[in-house]
Amino acid sequence: MGWFWADRTQSMPLAPHPISQSNATPPPGCPMHAASSKSSSFPLQSTSSPPEGSCAIRASNSPTPLQPSSTLSKLNPLNYMPSNLSQSRAAGQTVHLPVERTTSSIPRGDSDGNWEYPSPQQMYNAMLRKGYDDTPQDAVESMVEVHNFLNEGAWAEITEWERRFSRGLGYGWQTCRRGEEGSVTGAGMPTSEQNVPQPRLVRFQGRPKDMTPKAKMLQIMGHFYPAKYGGEPPFDRHDWYVQRQSGTGAPQEVRYVIDYYSGPPEPTGEPVFYLDVRPAIDGPTAAIERAMRWSGDVWHRASGAAVREKAAS
Repeated sequence: MGWFWADRTQSMPLAPHPISQSNATPPPGCPMHAASSKSSSFPLQSTSSPPEGSCAIRASNSPTPLQPSSTLSKLNPLNYMPSNLSQSRAAGQTVHLPVERTTSSIPRGDSDGNWEYPSPQQMYNAMLRKGYDDTPQDAVESMVEVHNFLNEGAWAEITEWERRFSRGLGYGWQTCRRGEEGSVTGAGMPTSEQNVPQPRLVRFQGRPKDMTPKAKMLQIMGHFYPAKYGGEPPFDRHDWYVQRQSGTGAPQEVRYVIDYYSGPPEPTGEPVFYLDVRPAIDGPTAAIERAMRWSGDVWHRASGAAVREKAAS
């Protein structure tokens, strides 16, 4: 998942398109993210200053020293992905893959535009680069559509979290206490809410090998209560860093964690996916937000508020 691209191309952006009627499923974890979970393992460039007394200005005729190359230096710092994947046809490729890239609905944190998804040709080249040589070429376009669809769904979940809590915990509780159904976007909310600046995605990182604490706990509970909690672990995990716009102060960076689960396919053969999106517990505020959203829905149902609202209507 998360095949955003930080490097722009000269091609005109296209509108995102929905998932086609296909049973193609994404590979087990984004291959471009397989090596990004341990970014600290890459050698870092030295930032030490020159020795005292040395000349800070290099003579025009002196040779320029070669800069040491590292894996980290070849990755885009906004998404930890290779930034030099070409749109060229791969060696031995027999199926034509489009080179057009689609523009997502997700605003970028470093500019006024939106993030772009890679083209099917870029995705296929990336998979070959990661060693996925057995990827069916005729399935790449459907895989790109699935990736884009899931990313759009993840962003919709994040914007719902931000809609509730970007104005503070007090406003968030007034929203959450109505329950999940009553707290959906626009339900009983003042029109002034539309004036709140929208969040922006600053950067992201795929960490398929780092299972979240919640996912680990669900796996443990599934061992003891398989009927309720049993299931496969998430096939991918992302960390998205979002710029929260409160409208009253300086923007705040909030980290979200996303677990990607696959479910039983539909009777028609179409794949089913589940996303678990929530703010990472990097501090007490995120923990309170998660507790509020859970307890607000529980309180709304347990207190009979849903029944009273239905009777009043």
